Amino acid sequence: MKEALVGPISREQLQTAMEVGDIDTVVVAICDMQGRLMGKRLTADFCLRGGLDHGTHFCQYLLGTDMEMNTPDGYALMHWETGYGDWLAKPDWSTLRVLPWYEKTAVVLANPYDDETDSPVPVAPRNILQRQLGRVDGLGYRPMMASELEFYLFRQSFEDVAAHGFEPSAIRPAGHYNEDYNLLQGWRNESVYRLIRNHMVKAGIPVESSKGEAAVGQHEINFTYTDALPAADQHVLFKHGTKEICMQEGVAVTFMAKPHHAWTGSSGHLHISLWDLDGHCNLFYDPDGSPYGMSALMQSFLAGLLANIRAFSLFVASNVNSYKRYALGSWAPVNAVWSRDNRTAGFRIVGRGQSLRIECRIPGADVNPYLAYSALLAAGLHGVESGLRLPDEFKGNAYASGHAARVPHSLYEAMQTWRESDVVRQSFGDTVTDHYYHMALVEQQAYDAVVTDWERSRYFEQG
Repeated sequence: MKEALVGPISREQLQTAMEVGDIDTVVVAICDMQGRLMGKRLTADFCLRGGLDHGTHFCQYLLGTDMEMNTPDGYALMHWETGYGDWLAKPDWSTLRVLPWYEKTAVVLANPYDDETDSPVPVAPRNILQRQLGRVDGLGYRPMMASELEFYLFRQSFEDVAAHGFEPSAIRPAGHYNEDYNLLQGWRNESVYRLIRNHMVKAGIPVESSKGEAAVGQHEINFTYTDALPAADQHVLFKHGTKEICMQEGVAVTFMAKPHHAWTGSSGHLHISLWDLDGHCNLFYDPDGSPYGMSALMQSFLAGLLANIRAFSLFVASNVNSYKRYALGSWAPVNAVWSRDNRTAGFRIVGRGQSLRIECRIPGADVNPYLAYSALLAAGLHGVESGLRLPDEFKGNAYASGHAARVPHSLYEAMQTWRESDVVRQSFGDTVTDHYYHMALVEQQAYDAVVTDWERSRYFEQG
């Protein structure tokens, strides 16, 4: 019996598979500002006639919309006066893979280009990360990264949740007690979790493990540590693929940072270290380094993260809900301090020897990995290039720290620190800095215009 084609493949293998009918659909996808995959499904017939040689076009507005796909005014690169023309999605063939949860379907991630100038679109998230990686490479470093993602599972479909107006009383997490490491409670949903894990591994997205998290129906998935760009690719493919798998199973998941004020927030912890260009030696580790074997490079990089994380918050926590997660005693950090294996700190030092690394605990599961990875690299490199000195380790309960820089309380505050930062503008340039400030402004204005159920219950009679 012929074995089904699945997982990472070459372009040559794709060509053969389309010719013999093993692949009939090719998904070409870009990542938008919100961290979602957008694109087209191309037929094998079209691809065989040369349809993939040049790439595929998409409307410029995809990199200038809000979460609901509206086209707000105010973006310099795309607006009604320019006519919302096309950009080109050029496939990155190293990302090509066959999806096991769809029949005869392959997906390839693409980089947005200006078709007229053949230059990368500066505001595209994947292009932003690649620009930072070029900067890191020029300094002789190779970033290795990984994501941990938490999410809530619901025994209802997305359509059912939406039909009930996303009302908290009508949506029920899949479980009835805290699932954190609890194998019995996790077993209730193992049919879904196992499907997700196995499908991801078959698709070439190396999942290490999954476990229950600290709330009812909450789960966590861990990915294998790898080069920064593939790590970010795996992150977005996992989120997108998990939603598709859940749709097939009639259930729903959410990666919101804070789905309900009474629920534990969902984190998106990011791990990072810098290696030599051959990938043989972790440059964050020095056997004679103190403390914890931390090299001078690691210390200055971490100092850069501490000094700049507030300013870079728009790339780490990009929407209004992101900031609802930051609460005292909530498992989400609120202070930019570092500590060894301390889950109350914004930056936790973990691993030993060649596995020594920094875990950034500040992002939520709603994070766009291309933007967040770019922020960590830019902030850390600023520390390295400026020779910043690492502050003393914080020991104890970091929630009780009264002197450390705090994560912004709101999107408003994050917008202000972003706009006022010279380091942000030096790292990303005016076009990117202004584009993403406007994205945040559009998000904040949309939120400010809505009257919530909380306001009605509080003020309807008593106000």
